[in-house]
This record gives sequence, structure tokens and C-alpha cells, in this order.
Amino acid sequence: MGKPVPMNFDKETINMNWSKTLLFIPVAAVALAATFAAPAQARNMPRKIGYVTNYATHEWYQNVIKGMKAHGKDLGIEVEVQDANLDIAKQVAAAEDFIAKGVDVLIITPVNEEGVVPLLRKAKAANIPVVLEGNPVKGMTTMVAICDYDTGYFSGIEAGKYARKKLGGTAKVMNVGLPLLSATVLRSKGFMDGIRTVIPGATMVHDLDGGGNPDRALEVSSAALAKNADINIIYGINDSSSLGGLQAWKAAGKSQDNLLTVGTGGEGLAFINAIEKEPSYRIEAAMFPEKEGYTAIDAAVKLFNQEKVPQHIVSPTAPMNGDDWKKYYSYDGTTRTIKWDAVNALTPPAKCMKTAADLKK
Repeated sequence: MGKPVPMNFDKETINMNWSKTLLFIPVAAVALAATFAAPAQARNMPRKIGYVTNYATHEWYQNVIKGMKAHGKDLGIEVEVQDANLDIAKQVAAAEDFIAKGVDVLIITPVNEEGVVPLLRKAKAANIPVVLEGNPVKGMTTMVAICDYDTGYFSGIEAGKYARKKLGGTAKVMNVGLPLLSATVLRSKGFMDGIRTVIPGATMVHDLDGGGNPDRALEVSSAALAKNADINIIYGINDSSSLGGLQAWKAAGKSQDNLLTVGTGGEGLAFINAIEKEPSYRIEAAMFPEKEGYTAIDAAVKLFNQEKVPQHIVSPTAPMNGDDWKKYYSYDGTTRTIKWDAVNALTPPAKCMKTAADLKK
């Protein structure tokens, strides 16, 4: 999937503006975005969409579901959700149940690629179109997901600007990554490529496997810092990774005065709390889970109407600097609420700068 599979997440922990950069996106990209943003009232609406998520207790997916249900309500579509809880057998059973009920469209966040392939065949036999969220599967029609490399790249540019201004022009990075997944490898590679456009001498001091969860990220970051603490940037491929790295830094008794922490995801409340409370947590590569859910519903409507869609429908991301998050979310101390006008105004690229295929070159 586009995001790492969450494991052992602590709920409290888990809880760039690119507009200038994207001014020169080709007209085709703008047209594509306009197609998905345009009101769908003129189309036939599916009555019911079934969504099988892989891990509904994670805040990312809770917010994806919120986006789906909010947009579905606006369009008069019932959206029913079933949770696989990281169990492919449960995912298969849930999808088969939706097929038996005769839902108009299926949306699936795969637990794993291989297990979903037979579901695509079964849905096709039942004439039920399928939208995948986050992760590609062989034989798919379309997938809604971010561009992982781009997400890292543009946050890297922002990190480079910050380091040039406030860290003496040096960039020594501890990457709290996840080498198991191509998506997260792309984020880390994009980050380093982006930061080097501003600071050519930027180095990756530590390249860690944080497992995508806070406990593992804390463990490996603590061990790395014990060996070599000469870093000034912590980059995490998701919020749990960046926060685990920062926790290790703080546990070692180190000051955040000359440190920059960069998170990825904007999954829930954790990044907002970190930006508000942690001096070094200044940049977040936001992935807008609510918008991903919104876009998945639009894709489902298009498939229901037998309209052509690209194989990868790109959901927008944006690097947030400091209080930039307030452009896209309001927060009352308990709940965050997405500002749809601002997020829907973001224009995703027509295609990703690099994909998993580029990692093999």
C-alpha cells in the first residue's frame, strides 16, 4: 500500500504549500483534477458502495472513512465499511459478503497484494467495479494513492530551505525509514533528492528500519544515536517514525535548538500536537487521508458510469511549514476538521516523478 502497514501503534502517538511549485503543472493535469472535482450530479449515482479497509483502528483509515462517508452523503450514496484488521482472510470474506449483497462498487485497501487478486476476478465476474486505495494489485482497473517520491521530494526541498536558514547550511539526516515497502523507500529517496537541490552536500548519516511504528522507531533511533549523534535532521516516512526518532533524541537528553524533525502523513492529531509543542517539529508532508477517501468515492462514481479512469488517480499531498496546517485543518483541542475548499484546491500532478519501477533501474 502507499502507506506502511501499521503495527502496534500507540493511539496517542498516531493520533508546502505546493501551490507555488505546482503552478507549472501541465494543462492535462489540471483538466484531470477538474474532472474529479466537478460535481457528479449529472451522472448516475451508485446506491451503495462497500469499502473493505485493512486496519480501521488506525487514524489514517478512520479519516479516509470520514472522507468517503462525507462525500458519499453529499452525493446520496450509502457507504458501508468492513474492517479486515490486517487479516487477509477477513478481507476476502468481507469483500465476498459485499459482492453477495450486490453493492454497486467495491473499494479495497489491500492487506496484501496477492490475497486481493482473486477478489478482483470475483468482482469482475459479478460486474462490480473495484477501486483500490493506497496499494496496487495485479489486474486492477484503478488505484487512488499519493505520489510517494514526490511527497518526500517536496518536503526535502522545504527541509533544505530550513537547514540553509537555521541550521548553518548543513544537513545531516537520520532517516527513520521502512525498506520493506517500495512506497516508503520512494519517500526516503525523494526526501534526500529534494534536500540536495538546496544543500548539495546533504548526507544520510543513519538509514534505519523503523518498522513504520513508534516502538520500533524509538528502539532503532536510540541505538543509532548512541553510536553517532552527529545529525541535525530527523526524517520519518510516517508520523510514527518521525515521532519515534524525536522521542529517542529527547530521551538522550539532547536539545532541539539545532534540530529539524520532518514528519509524513498528517494521519491524525499527532502531527498537530507535535508542531504545536515540539520546537524542532517544523515540517509535515501532509497526505490528507480525508481527501484520499473523497477521491476514492469520485473514482467509484466514474467506474459505475463506465467512464475511463487512469490506472493511478493521484491524491494530493503538500508540505506544511509550521502553522501551515491551519490552512487545511481546524482543531478544537479534541477533533480536527478538514477545510475542504483549501484541500480540494490542491492540484495533484498528472503522474508521479518516480515510481517503484524506477527503484529497479
